[in-house]
Amino acid sequence: MKDKRTEIIEKLIAEKYPNVKAFAETIQIPYTTLKSMLTRGIGNASVDNVIKVCKGLGITTDQLVEMANNDGDIQTIAAHHDEEEWTEEELEEIRRFKEFVRAKRKSQD
Repeated sequence: MKDKRTEIIEKLIAEKYPNVKAFAETIQIPYTTLKSMLTRGIGNASVDNVIKVCKGLGITTDQLVEMANNDGDIQTIAAHHDEEEWTEEELEEIRRFKEFVRAKRKSQD
């Protein structure tokens, strides 16, 4: 069974690229390396390659971990703010607000 991080990476690649090979070419790592990362799991890959993959998908490694911890919610903060520029402090405030809303939703269930 694949870990959440790997599933998220696969889903993001599928949403943004025609195939894994095209993505590998875009981020300039060998296709076989990327395929191996996806088969064996992102957790078994080199840090440099994970960073390249995340950067190519427009997310940080922290955002990948956050998405994995939030049940695979791949709606990243950056993708839902009309490509506005946000400071790290503003993004952190948005993250805290998301957690507040989630907690409020859970308390209503």
